Amino acid sequence: MESFHEYIDEYRKQLEQGAVKKAYRGLMEYIMDLRTHFKNKYPDYFVSGSIYYGYMDMTYFSFFPESLKQRNLKIAIVFIHDTFRFEVWLAGYNKQVQTKYWKLFKESDWNQYPIVSTPKGVDSIMEHILVDHPDFSDLDTLTKQIERETLKFIKDVESFLFIH
Repeated sequence: MESFHEYIDEYRKQLEQGAVKKAYRGLMEYIMDLRTHFKNKYPDYFVSGSIYYGYMDMTYFSFFPESLKQRNLKIAIVFIHDTFRFEVWLAGYNKQVQTKYWKLFKESDWNQYPIVSTPKGVDSIMEHILVDHPDFSDLDTLTKQIERETLKFIKDVESFLFIH
């Protein structure tokens, strides 16, 4: 196993080459634009004021309608760096809310989206892949795909919660 010092040396070399820095900046700009797209197109939905940039593990922002906000639930549109994909997560405002709704989904006949195996130590109740291996050469199409799948996920969650 390499030492921290060796990892830092490699990190510096990669940054000096420039591609990683440019790609990361471009990805963060796209996610900022995606957040702005949702905020402008869906003024009745709440869009978080900030983006969580993470530690090159995940980057996300929250987006949710009043119906979920009233239940202290939120939707996160997440880019997972390791798997290089966009996901949508249902999460609670805090651990108590998250556990309450995790139990509700887990104890029901819900099977539309994967429920996390335990609410302990995770940031979501359920997770769904929006786009696996996104094509960043056509950002408009990518945005439409993320938007379409996110809205479907929200609608499905709202329908379940209305019944239960």
